Amino acid sequence: MAGMTTLPLAPATTVDGRLVCHYFEADRCRSCALLGTPHDEQITDKEAWCREVLAAHAPAAWLPAASGPDHDFRNRAKLAVGGVAGAVTLGILDGDFHGVDLRDCGIQVPTIRAVIPVLADFLDATGLDPYDVSARRGELKFVHVTAAPSGELMVRFVVRSQFGLEVIASRTATLRAAIPQASVVSVNLLPEHKAALEGSREVMLVGESLWMNLERVDLHLRPQSFFQTNTGVATALCDQVADWVDEIAPAALWDLYCGVGGFALWSAAGSDDGRLAPRRITGIEISDQAIESAKLSAVELGVDDITEFIAGDATEVAEARLGAGERPDAIIVNPPRRGIGSRLSTALETSGVEHIVYSSCNPLTLAKDLDRMPSYEVTRARVFDMFPHTKHLEVAVLLRRRAGAV
Repeated sequence: MAGMTTLPLAPATTVDGRLVCHYFEADRCRSCALLGTPHDEQITDKEAWCREVLAAHAPAAWLPAASGPDHDFRNRAKLAVGGVAGAVTLGILDGDFHGVDLRDCGIQVPTIRAVIPVLADFLDATGLDPYDVSARRGELKFVHVTAAPSGELMVRFVVRSQFGLEVIASRTATLRAAIPQASVVSVNLLPEHKAALEGSREVMLVGESLWMNLERVDLHLRPQSFFQTNTGVATALCDQVADWVDEIAPAALWDLYCGVGGFALWSAAGSDDGRLAPRRITGIEISDQAIESAKLSAVELGVDDITEFIAGDATEVAEARLGAGERPDAIIVNPPRRGIGSRLSTALETSGVEHIVYSSCNPLTLAKDLDRMPSYEVTRARVFDMFPHTKHLEVAVLLRRRAGAV
């Protein structure tokens, strides 16, 4: 990779509220594949496609799509390190694995965009080599930066070996002085040569979790925890799910694939006047770290007495509990792109649970899961434009068990 770097262009700008990206125009980055299409048209097209995919399930009502600005929205940057020691690039790698510097990317929130040059200078000073994919040597692989609404940051360095970890750890004080808003700093080790963004070992240098101060709930994100990359639209999604839950008014609610507890805690928080809903909520998530974060947030919110968070496989725990005769009044599911699959779909189909709220990042797998649950009808659906300038979207649907379904 030596000498094969792509240096920054002029910063991204907005014209009449629309993002103009010089990286896109120069054909250096095409990650935002729909950038040439006006944002409102993107949303219209996404809604039309989603309606087509879910046509067999004919939602009784489509609510207006939820969206935010088409720039300054992304709260997490996954930056590949390229270039050479002392002159790194932070952005992506091109088809030949050469670094393309995207430090002025217009979709990142300003707090992230402002800190990328500082991180580049920090890495330059370490003298560490960027990882050369073709030669399979070097140290620096990625830098991940997550921003909270408060402006606090989580910074994670992904390196190949213990040597890279020790070099960065030895400069922790320098990094803290340069980026005082970094309340969490860690180094992740990814020794294998594979297409992955992180490894399994995480070494904390500063703090433990990033405090995400949101509208109704404060969440805690640990380095390998999941949270939606668009804070504004994610808040709208949580509001919608909580509104549907309040309308259903379940005495018992399960949140499967609960992550750090967003839907569960939003639904436990009660109305805007602070009154708690009289319900019992159980969250299930396979990540131990995410469950610990959810428990901490529940204590801080004062709802730990009505919430239970369990670390385990969502399908296995739900099957076991339903098989033992437990039946909540409503279930929230928020699976990865593969959907909930045949086992959980079957378990829900035969459960007798009255309502299901399904939040999906892949309408195609959502449609397959709905095919396996004919006892439920879709009463409402709404698209959430979580990922502007791409074909990706989030869609939430409210399911009700059909009258007379066994």
